Amino acid sequence: MDMDVNMLFLTLLMCFNPYVFGLFEDINIEDDLCPDLTDFDLDISPRRVPRQVKAMLTKETKPHIQELSVKTTIISRYAFTAVSCTMLNRHSAAAEGVFQFPIPKNAYVSNFTMIIGGRVYPSEVRPKEKKVKQGKGGEAKPKNKEPGEQSSEPEVEVFRMGASIPGRNRAVFMLTYEELLQRRLGRYEHVTSLRPLQLVSRLSVDVTIVDHSTITHLEVLPLRNGKSTTAAASGASAAKTPAKPALPVSTVIKQNKTFCRITFSPNIVQQAKITTSGMLGEFVVHYDVERELGIGDIQVLNGHFVHYFAPKDLPVVPKNVVFVIDTSASMLGTKIRQTKDALFTILRDLRPGDRFNFVSFSNRIKVWQPDRLVPVTPLNVRDAKKFIYMLQPTGGTDINGGIQTGSSLLSGHLNADPDANHNSVSLIIFLTDGRPTVGELQSPSILSNARAAVKEQFCVFTIGMGNDVDYRLLERMALENCGMMRRIHEDSDASTSLKGFYDEIGTPLLSDIRVNYTEDSVQYVTQHFFTNYFNGSEIVIAGKLTNQSADSLHVQVTASNSDKSIILETDVALRQREVETERHVKEAVAGVGSGVTGEGTTGSVADDFVERVWGFLSVKEGLRSRLKSQTSREREGHTQQATDLSLAYHFLTPLTSLVVEKPQVLADGTMVENTPTPIPVTTETDKKAASANELSDETEGEEDKAQSLHLKKDQPGGQSSTVTKTMDKVVKRPAQKSVTISKTSADGDPHFVVEFPLSKLTVCFNINGEPGHILRMVSDHMHSGVTVNGKLIGAPAPAGSHKQQRTYFSTITIVVNQPKRAYIEVTPKKVILDGRDRLVLPCDTTVSVESGGLAVAIVGKSNVTVTIGGTIRFVILVHQYKNPAPYQRDHLGFYISNSKGLSHDCHGLLGQFLYEDVGLAELPGNATATGHNSASSWSPILKVKGRSVPVVQKTRRIYSGRQSVDCWFARNNAAKLIDGQYEDYVVSHLFDTGDWPHGSNGA
Repeated sequence: MDMDVNMLFLTLLMCFNPYVFGLFEDINIEDDLCPDLTDFDLDISPRRVPRQVKAMLTKETKPHIQELSVKTTIISRYAFTAVSCTMLNRHSAAAEGVFQFPIPKNAYVSNFTMIIGGRVYPSEVRPKEKKVKQGKGGEAKPKNKEPGEQSSEPEVEVFRMGASIPGRNRAVFMLTYEELLQRRLGRYEHVTSLRPLQLVSRLSVDVTIVDHSTITHLEVLPLRNGKSTTAAASGASAAKTPAKPALPVSTVIKQNKTFCRITFSPNIVQQAKITTSGMLGEFVVHYDVERELGIGDIQVLNGHFVHYFAPKDLPVVPKNVVFVIDTSASMLGTKIRQTKDALFTILRDLRPGDRFNFVSFSNRIKVWQPDRLVPVTPLNVRDAKKFIYMLQPTGGTDINGGIQTGSSLLSGHLNADPDANHNSVSLIIFLTDGRPTVGELQSPSILSNARAAVKEQFCVFTIGMGNDVDYRLLERMALENCGMMRRIHEDSDASTSLKGFYDEIGTPLLSDIRVNYTEDSVQYVTQHFFTNYFNGSEIVIAGKLTNQSADSLHVQVTASNSDKSIILETDVALRQREVETERHVKEAVAGVGSGVTGEGTTGSVADDFVERVWGFLSVKEGLRSRLKSQTSREREGHTQQATDLSLAYHFLTPLTSLVVEKPQVLADGTMVENTPTPIPVTTETDKKAASANELSDETEGEEDKAQSLHLKKDQPGGQSSTVTKTMDKVVKRPAQKSVTISKTSADGDPHFVVEFPLSKLTVCFNINGEPGHILRMVSDHMHSGVTVNGKLIGAPAPAGSHKQQRTYFSTITIVVNQPKRAYIEVTPKKVILDGRDRLVLPCDTTVSVESGGLAVAIVGKSNVTVTIGGTIRFVILVHQYKNPAPYQRDHLGFYISNSKGLSHDCHGLLGQFLYEDVGLAELPGNATATGHNSASSWSPILKVKGRSVPVVQKTRRIYSGRQSVDCWFARNNAAKLIDGQYEDYVVSHLFDTGDWPHGSNGA
């Protein structure tokens, strides 16, 4: 995954910024500096710039933003945004450049890179530690907060990074983030927050939308300057907005049926007319797409699927609702007035079939209609308004008492007549502006009491107002009781926000929605049971396909409506859906749709967007499960799972941190020449040839360095120059040493070979996996801390082959958990070592790296050796093709060189055999089939772990075809040879370290 992100950044460097290539060399702009506006590189003639604006620019002391480019590509609701900001330090002394950019709270940062003084400073995502030591590196702030963590901003967070820019030089900051847009009130909203805090020479926003379905609604709002960016707030105020509001100045829209591109590029004069402070506001795009009838829209790509379900034209389900309102003293003034205004409006929107009640709480609890919920009648609405009008803030905050009273009312109503409420939706809307100060004060007790009172009979929706709220408490209360939480900013219009939130949940259409797929056809499916579906929203489910060659996928949706149960089901043609998905992905990459062009979109993300939707949803789900955990063990499990996924997809989440090395700049404005950079420099390719069964290794007093296959021991080796790296990694030129490795391996299509030294037997088998499958090869996470996974890539089979397709290993990851967690990701192009710091090494160089007890050695274009603690060694062969045939793909081969450090409980496709012994027996070949023995036909049987496995003799070529090995071949995906089934070894992601599901060496 890191490989895809880094390739993406190289693409972005080329697409976004004309300075990028120049920045790889030292920039000398001294000749260009002059007292006029030449330095600022404006996209408008200096003659047209007003005198006041010129004065503001020339008086600037901080680095000037020459360019700010924000490009978003939205493919089927998944938004990928790339921000590029170029700053110019016009002065001779070094100056601090501060890059800050607001990102949506629901989004995850996926990469950050700085280019300063001609040097590249990439970021790395690390697991967050409880105690973070601050060194030379910088940490992106603020990081994504825990769900429910206190924050003064409701829907955005500001990514901030400062760095010293040398005198008369430029810096480029590049940030990417990803987000799955949520449908609210019948539309999607994408917000780009533009607050650069100064006038920008060249400012541009580019939003490209590509969807599988027809775009039915598209609207660009006037720049929104309020702090609230919620869809609820904008939705509730939609009635106040003109039918066709004026577009922001310079906005251009190009659109066809399924594609649109929106650009906003105000020049510096147009920016100054909006504001001279640089606080332009939010650039907001609303859109919606046509809904498919039935089970919804399913898209398939690269072994993953995403399912969008948003039915329409359904009758509204009656609801039972209790409003629990905080009336403590802190609500006095604007808060209570705006709350009352919202409740008056909500009363008018209640439907005749609804039932309702009100509870107010401070240090006293008041109930409008004791012991019952009342129907919606003109008289009841009038009396409710009187109750609301008479609410007077006073006293403390008894959160526990309020939620207990509201739950008792609703539970009593439901239990009084269960049949009458069978097809209704019941919910509590709970609002507070503070923390518990009266009654029960401990959050765990409040949450436990709430669960006991609710008894899974209804949902609790919580709303927090202002900055003094225990948002973690409200978030957990909502999550544990099938609801959701909403924040209302201290300075925002609480009446509009409260009414907007009610509009989202005030029109239930379905309840108890369950989505099922063909058994054994999917795995790792995200949440697929939902308590309620509200009008204008959308249910999104993603998962992995276990059999990509299957023709169809059966989908069934069951739910309850106002008067009946609903069952929707159909068979989805997978290949057809994949072709359709690939087509509109190509539209996004090419940016072409009936004459509409969209330059700057990025293919690498588009090609994996369905998988990234799955990763995004899985991380969100893991964090929610972690927050709801009732035990520390359960919490640790969810934490590990969410952390692994965050690292696999390079997401900055509450469990990870983003760290980047900062440049060292001297007082005179120049950079320190030997400032360490996170990427290797000048290395030469080692041109050694390969041998049959030995790996050569040069030594300089060190053991277990780089290894290369060679033909002759006296063949001269190539040379490589020294590579420098930050912190504690030692990067050296490899030296020569002979190492003998085992035949135990997985190479080629992939062909597995297992050597049993005690039995003097070699066994082989094939795994006919699906492209995109990730196979567990070695699993010893609980003992030695080592896990090895391999990802398959597909290729068409050669002409005349009996196979439909070939598969190879495109990526191999080694996760090391002891003494400290580290990750090694190997592809045919590069090796990524992510431990205490992060290093990216190309596979065409010869270099070795040490970090603690971990050593990685590369022989250019040949192999990679990973040594762990001196007792575990893996060798990964790199297979590259200069002119590949259609059925050939650059791929990897995996060999176990030393397994002494792996435990006897080790498992995985290869690991389970490391300490096993086997025997070979021969039985009459026709005895079973005909009941008669034939002396001329005998069938060999392999005895392994008490099982009898039919085998045949074969010859396999290993070590890049340089050695042949005779082996006993087990058919049918190694049935009976391996523990369990092949599917048991398919894991969710490359960094998955889960244990063997059936215990150690279970049958």
